[in-house]
Amino acid sequence: MQDTDIIHLWKSYEKHLEENLFLNRKNAAEITGIKIHSFIASMRPIKYFALLAGILWVAFLDTLLVSMFSTASLFFLVSMGIQSLLTTAAIGIYLYQLILMETIDIAGPVLDTQEKLSGLKSSTLWCARLLWLQLPVWTTFYLHAGMFVRENAWLLVVQMIVTTGLIIAAIWLFVNIRYENKDRKWFRWLFEGKEWTPVIRSLEMLEEIKTFREGK
Repeated sequence: MQDTDIIHLWKSYEKHLEENLFLNRKNAAEITGIKIHSFIASMRPIKYFALLAGILWVAFLDTLLVSMFSTASLFFLVSMGIQSLLTTAAIGIYLYQLILMETIDIAGPVLDTQEKLSGLKSSTLWCARLLWLQLPVWTTFYLHAGMFVRENAWLLVVQMIVTTGLIIAAIWLFVNIRYENKDRKWFRWLFEGKEWTPVIRSLEMLEEIKTFREGK
């Protein structure tokens, strides 16, 4: 066999190897994309359920506020009003997330998909932060002026301790629910589930697709 034949065979083998590597990367990227699509699809049921539950809850609260506006105590009106406002904000976030999920195209540019998944991640954190702010009002909606008498002193002290504790807890959660704390035990306890884990896994897999497409 002459040198030219050997060189030709080597080049042919090299070309065949490159084609196989390209095909393998393409298949790997497609399989990873299917997994990401599956992760995103798994979030939809809980998002739709939360959206429906939120709408029904706000409708119930607003009905109470309107019907009892002239008779209910100020504590009740303010507490229910805060709950209605925060839940309405959460409903808006869920709508945004559902629209975002429908526009994600795994086959499209990686940066575009990455940006939308990051939007899902950050909006999930914001939704949780807002909803945890409701904690204190669960201990104030039943208060009324008639309860503030000397005979109820000890009851009011307990009430103040519980409400203050929940205010501190709500503020602490609002400040500390951040992506930087994702590895802490309390964060994992709060967020592991269908609304959080699929987003993080999708972002991780998107990096794999980026690597496959770049041929690294």
